[in-house]
Amino acid sequence: MKKVLVSGIKPTGTLHLGNYFGAIKQMVELGNSDAYESFIFIANYHALTTVKNRNELIQDTFDIACAYLACGLDTKKVSLFKQSDTPEVHELTWIFNTAITMPFLMRAHAFKDHEAKNKDVNVGLFDYPVLMASDILMYQADIVPVGQDQKQHVEYARDIAGYFNRAWGQEYFKLPKAHIVEGVAQVPGTDGQKMSKSYGNIIPLFGTDEEIKKAVMGIVTDSKAPEEKKNPSENNIYKIHTLFLTENEDNELRNRYEQGGLSYKEAKEMLLDAILSFVRPLREKYEYYQSHPREVEVILSRGAEKARIKTVTTMDEVRGIVGLTK
Repeated sequence: MKKVLVSGIKPTGTLHLGNYFGAIKQMVELGNSDAYESFIFIANYHALTTVKNRNELIQDTFDIACAYLACGLDTKKVSLFKQSDTPEVHELTWIFNTAITMPFLMRAHAFKDHEAKNKDVNVGLFDYPVLMASDILMYQADIVPVGQDQKQHVEYARDIAGYFNRAWGQEYFKLPKAHIVEGVAQVPGTDGQKMSKSYGNIIPLFGTDEEIKKAVMGIVTDSKAPEEKKNPSENNIYKIHTLFLTENEDNELRNRYEQGGLSYKEAKEMLLDAILSFVRPLREKYEYYQSHPREVEVILSRGAEKARIKTVTTMDEVRGIVGLTK
């Protein structure tokens, strides 16, 4: 029997190269590997903690689905679906809430970060780790692919599984493991910080040629002249460019930086060519799915049908364990 893989994607605005190399690429490769029974959901309930615009949430959810399909997710091997099509996660979240404590949830990074900034924390954000645990445990997940900065979410799911198992005296839920994908790139933005919409430093994944060109030409550089030697390890243009290169191409480009004679204008033009060559076929597929919404809806509906075989079964068994049914 295959191990179960579960991953969620929160729908949040414009997708960029950081989203692709930091998450989408790995999820597509793992899901398509045929090594797992894979469930990938679009976490639109999670998005409600910050998004308060109906049309924006609908569009972002659709865009994420189109993005994963355009990037090659094989829906014959992977169940892709909307979180809102598996309402059983809320019932399980309530049951988990009765087994854990508030101090336990107050240790969550997201809650502590918001509290430290003196921001009001809505109950949804406070309870976010429990809903996420339900998303994971509902499918009896074996592995959950995450970046290093999200490892705590899986640790919370493991802890909550333990709380439930002890409270009702049964080893029912598996303890999932975080799958930290080695070599996941932290893509620098145009200003050198981590690429993020909140920093306004992104290169859009499915942007037009002109939008991508504007972003690339706006990459921040120092004032070194073309003939001066440059340290590629400290250069934003190079750090982004290397994501698109083979090992030999990488070595050649590194040498050009280190030997001198490479202007930043030429370096940006080379990077632009590499990005456009990579993005154009993906963008073509993305635009296809954008113009065929019914096809996307059918894919999501079929994914939800497969997911609900698991969620309905799990909740029937959980209700019996806790005494809600005989």
